[in-house]
Amino acid sequence: MKKGIHPEYQECVVKCACGNTFTTRSTRKEINMDICSACHPFFTGTQKLIDTAGRVERFRRRYSDRTRR
Repeated sequence: MKKGIHPEYQECVVKCACGNTFTTRSTRKEINMDICSACHPFFTGTQKLIDTAGRVERFRRRYSDRTRR
C-alpha cells in the first residue's frame, strides 16, 4: 500500500437520536445516527407483525379444505 494517500483511521464516537452513544473506529471523528440497535424495534423485541386485512386468516380458510393432489 502506498503511504500518505489513505485517510487517518481513528477512534470515533457514534451518537444516536435516542441518546445512546458508543465508540468505534472510523475515518470520521463523530457519526450521528437516527436509529441504533438500542432503540430499533426489531432488536428490542417490540416489533409487532400486524395482519392488516386478515390476509393470513383468509389464506388459511381458502386453502385449509383443499387436499394435495
